[in-house]
Amino acid sequence: MTEEQPFEVVQRFDNFELRRYPSHVVAEVSTRQPFEQAGNAAFGSLFRYITGDNRSRTSVAMTAPVLQSADTAEKVAMTAPVLQHGTDEGGYTVAFVLPASMTEQTAPEPTNPKVVIRTVPPGLAAATRYSGRSSRASYDRHLESLLEAIRAEGLEPAGPPRLARFDPPFKPWFLRRNEVVIDVADTSRGSTADGDQKPRTR
Repeated sequence: MTEEQPFEVVQRFDNFELRRYPSHVVAEVSTRQPFEQAGNAAFGSLFRYITGDNRSRTSVAMTAPVLQSADTAEKVAMTAPVLQHGTDEGGYTVAFVLPASMTEQTAPEPTNPKVVIRTVPPGLAAATRYSGRSSRASYDRHLESLLEAIRAEGLEPAGPPRLARFDPPFKPWFLRRNEVVIDVADTSRGSTADGDQKPRTR
C-alpha cells in the first residue's frame, strides 16, 4: 500500500478540511512546461531518483500525493499528490514527498542536478478533494470555490495554492483523487467541526 503524506485534521467544514501538516522532505524538479504538461515533464527525473539514480544507489518508496506548484521569484523549498498553482509564465515545480521517516540529511543525494532535496516546514492548510481529470479548468474551478469557502470562515490564504495528485495515470480518470491545497494563517484552532470528535491523524 502506498504511503500517504501524514496530516492532522484540525476542523472539518462543508467544503474543505483544515489540516495541520508536519515538516516533511520533498524531492522536486522545476520545468518550464505549462500546467497540464508539467507533471509528465518532471516525473521521469523524479522517478529515476527514487529508483536508484542517486549517489548511494538507494531505492526510495513511492508516496502519495505528487505535488506541483508554480515557480515564484521568492521560492522556499512530495508522499503522493502533485501540486500546481499560478500561471504558466514562470513554469512549475513538481515534487515527490519522501517517506515520513526520511530527513533531508538521510535522503539519497541526487546525481541529476535538476533534482533538489528540500525540507518543507510544518504548516496549517485548507484542502478540498475532487475526482476526475486534473485539468487546468477543473483545478481553477475548485481553487476558486476553496478560496471563497475559506474566506467565508474568516481564514486568510498564507501561501500559493497547489494541486495534489494521488493516483497513477493508468487509473480510470473518473476514479482519480485530486486535491487543491492552500496554506492559511495559523489561528491555532484546536476544535473540530464534529462535536467532541478529536482531530485524526493519517
